[in-house]
Amino acid sequence: MSKVIAVFNQKGGVGKTTTNVNLSASIGKMGKKTLVLDLDPQGNTTSGYGIDKNTVESTIYEVILDNLSIREAIISTEFENIDIIPSATELAGAEIELTSMKDREYILKNALAEIRNEYDYIFIDCPPSLGMLTINCLTAVDSVLIPIQCEYYALEGVSQLMETIKLVKSRLNPKIDIQGVVLSMFDGRANLSIQVVEEVKKYFKGSVYTTLIPRNVRLAEAPSHGKPVIYYDTRCKGSVAYLELAEEFIDLEEDVI
Repeated sequence: MSKVIAVFNQKGGVGKTTTNVNLSASIGKMGKKTLVLDLDPQGNTTSGYGIDKNTVESTIYEVILDNLSIREAIISTEFENIDIIPSATELAGAEIELTSMKDREYILKNALAEIRNEYDYIFIDCPPSLGMLTINCLTAVDSVLIPIQCEYYALEGVSQLMETIKLVKSRLNPKIDIQGVVLSMFDGRANLSIQVVEEVKKYFKGSVYTTLIPRNVRLAEAPSHGKPVIYYDTRCKGSVAYLELAEEFIDLEEDVI
């Protein structure tokens, strides 16, 4: 059975989608069958994998709101071992539509049950908010991967995020845990970046990945070409970092098993 992981931080601009796209692609490159689910109405993970969300027939919206089989929304990509379920702009209104639905917190979990056995990992890109879509996501997953940028307000909102996970754990999903914390936009020349790393490590005590994701122009360019960075520029610092993170991720998972 696959492990289902939410990539989540309610603070915007922390590298959430960048991590979701590039970590999942790197894990796929390492031979693990991976499904990427884009639950963010902005659809940046979808476009980051080169898919035009305006042209796809079925999305996660139809799965959640119209009871479509999740299998029918899966798209095979050109990238190694990667399938994707695209986002839709209509998801922005899903928060309101979900409020009146029976067992609304469990809709995504129930949908995923149909295909969980077919993948090694399922990564879900959550919206940067604490609404019903995010609650659905946190109820469905085994763990949460938290991207944090190496910037002055790095830990802003993190206590609220942890409270949300704690609440979901006590009421909806007792198995949910912290998968790990990924530090991005690291600049080794800047004292601030180094200070933020130490601050985050103190806060999360043993849950921070050793691999740091650097500031990198090629990493920033890759989404506009509809490719994960490892397929856009294999040798750039961003590619090397995400491949190292994928190795660390898998090594830690195998140690647990």
